[in-house]
Amino acid sequence: MAELRFNPLLRDWTMVAANRQNRPDRLTTGCAFCPGSGRVPEHYTVLKYDNDFPVLSPNPLPPDAGVGGLYQTAEAYGKCEVILYSPEHTITLPQLPIAHIRGLVDLWTQRMVELAKDSKHAYVLIFENRGPEVGVTMSHPHGQIYAYPFVPQKLRVELDSFQIHREQTGHCLMCDMNQEEQSGKQRMLFATEHFVCYVPFFTDFPYGAFIASRSHKGSLVEFSDPEKTDLARALKWLTAGMDQMFEREFPYMMVLHQRPVNGPQANADFHFHIEFYPPLRSRDHIKYLAASETGAWAPANPRCVEETAAELRQAIIQARQTMGVEGEDSR
Repeated sequence: MAELRFNPLLRDWTMVAANRQNRPDRLTTGCAFCPGSGRVPEHYTVLKYDNDFPVLSPNPLPPDAGVGGLYQTAEAYGKCEVILYSPEHTITLPQLPIAHIRGLVDLWTQRMVELAKDSKHAYVLIFENRGPEVGVTMSHPHGQIYAYPFVPQKLRVELDSFQIHREQTGHCLMCDMNQEEQSGKQRMLFATEHFVCYVPFFTDFPYGAFIASRSHKGSLVEFSDPEKTDLARALKWLTAGMDQMFEREFPYMMVLHQRPVNGPQANADFHFHIEFYPPLRSRDHIKYLAASETGAWAPANPRCVEETAAELRQAIIQARQTMGVEGEDSR
């Protein structure tokens, strides 16, 4: 059974997908994403793979009958895709060459364009879960894409915030944030020609870094070739620094924030950025979400980000020093 259930308290949809209970859990043999499995090509660099356990489907079953009035349901329409980063089972994003990551950015962009062709897709979310600490069930390096028939609540709040800030100041909210962080410098991690990377003033994760475009563009499809290559560079530098910091594979959730692809907000004022939500607060300690954070959405950061940004900035410098040409100077 798969369907959408409307939450009248939050004015948002909950996706119900009972089929996901049967997902494999960190298999050590028989990986479907490795060449030789019969599930993927024998040779590939990056690859789109339709999710075997989708929460959204282009051919959804009708929702359960007999529900009405206060409680509303809808078809779980949409698309769930897995994006394979490499045919190598143990390699991860920061270990890939910049040119390879550029191929990943190109694939993300191609899938954005293709999924946007379906007018019933309102929002396309590109994301990655990395590490068992955030519930990863397949260890082969991969991210995912969900095409939703609605705009998820967090993105709706961001869209509203962009509009309010524009009405109050005449400026883009993210452009002003970028300028504020670059001026203060304490939380800056690095800057490239087309992107800035920092741990924002307000983040609720100790190492919750942002990568934001310098230019005011709303999605990947608006980026030039140099911008796409530069985004690949920024992704490698940041994630390599994360791994360098504690000399271990650094778990995180990474989400690309972009404007909606269809519907009334498809042309909304928005500014592309990537948000990282790493659960570590130190080498071996997890920042768990407590009752107040889950029940009231009242985030609490156990670390001062001016301190954690300095730690992460130094780790990025060290990681780049070991990369050779891949760690070329920022511009």
